[in-house]
Amino acid sequence: MKKHPASPVWPDGPCPCGRSDAATGRPLSGAACCGRYIGHFADVPAPDAESLMRSRYTAFVREDVDYLLHTWHADTRPPTLTCEAGVRWLGLEVRDVHVADACHAEVEFVARSRRQGRASRLHERSRFVREPDAQGVWRWSYVDGELS
Repeated sequence: MKKHPASPVWPDGPCPCGRSDAATGRPLSGAACCGRYIGHFADVPAPDAESLMRSRYTAFVREDVDYLLHTWHADTRPPTLTCEAGVRWLGLEVRDVHVADACHAEVEFVARSRRQGRASRLHERSRFVREPDAQGVWRWSYVDGELS
């Protein structure tokens, strides 16, 4: 797999994942939120499973297939991935985060989308693991998920 390139400049506005600043309650910008993980993948790994899940949602919104593949665990990662044409992602709701230990976590979420005027909801409990990469950097990766 090729090295993940830096993503293009992030537009102004709230991050697609919907995360808010804990102190102010205001939505975080894309650059201050998921953009720091997606745009600086080699240097800034997501610090926890929820942040990785949110950044993967944002990568789906931005159709950043490279980031999605790089953050998918090697044991379950597909050889290729394409984004479904015409999908408009509408929002993300994180329902639960369960941290089993320092290297295993689950995140339950609902992602809403629309395609050709038809609304859809993806409700999943995703499993994540944290392991060192080839350079010794500890990274979270998506393993798999159970749909509801």
